[in-house]
Amino acid sequence: MMSWGYRSAWSDPFRELRRFQDEVNRMMGGLTAGLRGQEFPLANLWANEDGLVVLVEVPGLAPDQVEITVHNNTLTLSGTTPDTPPVEGAVALRRERPHGSFFRTIGLPVSVDPERVEARADGGVLMIHLPRPEAHRPRRVRITAGG
Repeated sequence: MMSWGYRSAWSDPFRELRRFQDEVNRMMGGLTAGLRGQEFPLANLWANEDGLVVLVEVPGLAPDQVEITVHNNTLTLSGTTPDTPPVEGAVALRRERPHGSFFRTIGLPVSVDPERVEARADGGVLMIHLPRPEAHRPRRVRITAGG
């Protein structure tokens, strides 16, 4: 007579399937853990009284490979990261850096003057200066003594 507490391989037909799924998840988790939940390219947004500065990581891309647009307080970055091997005949064994087309939209928390936006690339980091319009900048008001 079989005990109800005992489970053989025959009583759990999905055991091997779960084991296989766990193994696949373990292998894939090591490759994608750094990118899960993050958008590409990675960006930091800074603000001061003059406007905003956005730092964007675009390793391996030339300035003409990234398109920047500013419209209605939205910054949009697009381009393509190459998928070419570093040397002829090389085969990828591990890929952690994304490749292919990208499109990233970042909502800006303040109004900016799209005519005065400037961008500079240095060492794989794109620095985008987004100045506020003069009318939207904070202005210090001097108080005069009454008389």
